[in-house]
Amino acid sequence: MIRLFVDADLTADARIGPRPDQAHYLLKVMRLALGEPLLVFNGRDGEWRATLAEVTKRGCVLAVEGQVRPQAATPDLDLIVALVKRSRLETIVEKAAELGARRVRLAVTERTNADHANVSRLEAIAIEAAEQTGRLDAPQILAPAPLAAILAGWESHRRLMFCDEAGDAAPASVALNPAGGGCWAVLIGPEGGFSTAERAAIRGLPQTTPVSLGPRILRADTAAIAALALWQSTLGDWRGLEVGRAPGQVT
Repeated sequence: MIRLFVDADLTADARIGPRPDQAHYLLKVMRLALGEPLLVFNGRDGEWRATLAEVTKRGCVLAVEGQVRPQAATPDLDLIVALVKRSRLETIVEKAAELGARRVRLAVTERTNADHANVSRLEAIAIEAAEQTGRLDAPQILAPAPLAAILAGWESHRRLMFCDEAGDAAPASVALNPAGGGCWAVLIGPEGGFSTAERAAIRGLPQTTPVSLGPRILRADTAAIAALALWQSTLGDWRGLEVGRAPGQVT
């Protein structure tokens, strides 16, 4: 069934108007007919069943009927990733949404090989991935900021999984096990790696847990996917899944 992320509040009997691009998707791409059902969510009110109630000159109107799933929190997990080339950055954002990151923070480092990012496009990619993957929210995408500023404003309660390519850190599955859950961030560097000064600053944070992602050199997009999967399987919401029940499956 079609899932649509909307901005409006969701309550029984509410009527909402999707954005023009969403209306085009529903009417022209998916060819949704009057009375046909879909699922809507907004990251606050859970997931609701709705139907296409009206087609207008400017779009359409959806009638909200009843809640299917209550809102459930995703792990408080940030992905901090240095700017890389556009196609790889888009892949990272898409996979971060699929793998349950709550926020993606874009960092500018000394060896960053890109100088800007289209945050609006990345937000759209994150929302589309959230719609497809069954999660009840969409990750927030934060505008690029210098790595030094991110570290200077670090939250004291947030742990940092530092994917250190230097080769002197323990494997992630070993390093994370005694660290415990709570609020975390995963840090992925640029394809040229962190500078010596940056690495020292990162390791200087008392909240940092350096980890190794294995014996091979990984591209930034591969490293982000691997790191998020390792964190989720060790400390996140991959643990304790019911056997025979797919994650996100409606029951």
